[in-house]
Amino acid sequence: MIIPVILSGGSGTRLWPLSRALYPKQLLSLAGEKTMLQETVLRLAATDDIGPVYCICNESHRFLVAEQLHEIETDIGEIILEPKGRNTAPAAAIAAMLVAEKHPGAIMLLLPADHVIRDSEAFGLAVSVGKVAAEKGELVTFGILPLSAETGYGYIRASVKSDGEKGVYAVDEFVEKPDKETAENYLASGDYFWNSGIFLFKAEAYLLELEAQAPAIVAACREALGKAVADLDFLRLDAEAFCASPSDSIDYAVMEKTTRAALVPLDAGWNDVGAWSALWDVQERDDAGNVKRGDVLVHDVKNCYIHATSRLVTAVGLDGHIIVETADAVLVASRECVQDVKVLVEELKRRERDEVEIHRRVCRPWGTYETVDFSERFKVKRITVNPGAALSLQKHHHRAEHWIVVRGTATVTIGEKQITLCEDQSTYIPIGQFHRLENSGKIPLELIEVQSGSYLGEDDIVRVEDRYGRQ
Repeated sequence: MIIPVILSGGSGTRLWPLSRALYPKQLLSLAGEKTMLQETVLRLAATDDIGPVYCICNESHRFLVAEQLHEIETDIGEIILEPKGRNTAPAAAIAAMLVAEKHPGAIMLLLPADHVIRDSEAFGLAVSVGKVAAEKGELVTFGILPLSAETGYGYIRASVKSDGEKGVYAVDEFVEKPDKETAENYLASGDYFWNSGIFLFKAEAYLLELEAQAPAIVAACREALGKAVADLDFLRLDAEAFCASPSDSIDYAVMEKTTRAALVPLDAGWNDVGAWSALWDVQERDDAGNVKRGDVLVHDVKNCYIHATSRLVTAVGLDGHIIVETADAVLVASRECVQDVKVLVEELKRRERDEVEIHRRVCRPWGTYETVDFSERFKVKRITVNPGAALSLQKHHHRAEHWIVVRGTATVTIGEKQITLCEDQSTYIPIGQFHRLENSGKIPLELIEVQSGSYLGEDDIVRVEDRYGRQ
């Protein structure tokens, strides 16, 4: 059996302003109708003998990850919460320990959640080839057949195995991202592959090799897993123990040092979508070479990627540009310079701007809220509560709230009393009063919330009770 393990802990800063810390690229629908996480799971249908899916994600993304996996009716083995990112080697170690315990002898297929693979059948065939080597105890990586002299990828030098194992290469060397001239030499030689970051190996084989090469990682992960606690649909690792693990990638910790590394070539329309230019590469373009998403109108525009999310975006006389619009930010860049978006993100972090963390529309386990307007002493939100969902029982020290129902029926708790509000009805919650909002109906509840007070930050919430386990 092959157990898929999906790594969903990345932040995708190069795809800002769409990808943000609390809503990263793997949770967005960027290259298709489904999100990148969902596409990663769905392509597994073309692979034989697949078991339940294990997913490792950032704690702050847990409800989004769970919702997206349930939407596509995933057979979930475990959703594991990382208290802090420690790179891929510790994440894979945690998954391997769980797989070795629950599925002895199974093979792990380790997949980033944010890659595009166009040909699922070709991917499934490559996994089948790699499975034969993995069953022999080899640690398999998938090398992408290079199409150009890319400087943004790491490379793997590989050669045909002397034992003649069909479709499996011996790994000779891992190399860092090269300069242009070196990349051109790699491409011309035919001996190099792009490093995909996708792996296939027995859980026990990986743990044995990691123990030999990086015992401190194994020790920290065993302790973190031994002290882990179940939390709703999630497995919450012990934070202190996991954060004590060295931060290292599978490549550095294991693959570059082991004598058991093998490579299977993968020609399946792979792209790691590491920048906006990559989305232009992988999506269908019109006769002028443009990719247009959303409400977009152009004149004399060529070879551009234009993405509108909340309003009309127009462009005139451009060639080779990226334009991405969201409700609170707009990015305009040359396609040749999109890797430098990370510089903007770092500057936004330095200035402590909210736009680097969240969108104006924010997802919560109970639904969503969107800030419509705000000033120094007031804020207006549009709130949507899913059927059967409820906000926490809470109070605020610095703000009062007015709620006006515009669709559906709300059950509202204010202090000791409970009332029902229908469309066009409203209520008021004074400063310091405990309250809760619940949708006990069968359609989404929509309301307008008007906050007023001296401080309107999201951290002014004192939760007394919460069905989603938030503090």
